[in-house]
Amino acid sequence: MMSRTRVHWIVGDGLPEHAAVLEAVPGVGNVGKILVDSLVSKHPSRTLGWILNHDFPPHSTFDSDGLMRPPRMEITSVLLPNGQTVIVIGGEMQPMTSAGQNEVAEEILRICSEASTPMLLVLAGLASGSEDKGIHVICADDEVRRSLEEDDIPVSRERPEAGMIGVAGLLVSLSSLFGVKAFALVAETMGASTDVLAASRLAHWVENGLDLPLDLDMDSTEETAKKLMETYEISNSLEDALGMEDPAQTGDFYV
Repeated sequence: MMSRTRVHWIVGDGLPEHAAVLEAVPGVGNVGKILVDSLVSKHPSRTLGWILNHDFPPHSTFDSDGLMRPPRMEITSVLLPNGQTVIVIGGEMQPMTSAGQNEVAEEILRICSEASTPMLLVLAGLASGSEDKGIHVICADDEVRRSLEEDDIPVSRERPEAGMIGVAGLLVSLSSLFGVKAFALVAETMGASTDVLAASRLAHWVENGLDLPLDLDMDSTEETAKKLMETYEISNSLEDALGMEDPAQTGDFYV
């Protein structure tokens, strides 16, 4: 069966040279989404393309120029302070069906494979107690696990116990089939709509563990979280009007 996912490139026809790809969409605590949205807001960035799929929620939105855009995930390049480029893949939604989620995950992995992506970081949250502040590293390939552990990065073999759902889990579990070095960074969070502290912990982990100078501060993440909550207020009212299911039941919560 042919995939119903396609990429509409706005700049070029593939990923430029980059140090890493970071993927995140809404989930538990929106930990990963706060991080990637903060990166795009704080540093020089440009949209390279859109990932389109028929199973995205039918919610078209205005962009910053007041033009109506289709439901999508966006591919964005971000220039870090040290001159490195990272690619952010994210958006306000993911497909509402398992077929759509598989198609989008496979398309992202294909793009990364063609661009010889050095590492794909899948950023997500894990609902935990108020005292839990860990970050779990998860992968699906023995060689990837070995290379991480050789760099003194512990790799989880048990958490999250229930596994991962949605595009996030598929990106990790299918990565070895596409020859992509991918792993998830799952931050424990109380599960509030926007967990700024967990997002900050995750950003510091990436900086220290992977030597990527994201250069994010609490002000950046708090401002992003505020904008995110305003977006959700509009989105939730639309879902009510359409009679759509609770987002938690349509795959938006990954872990």
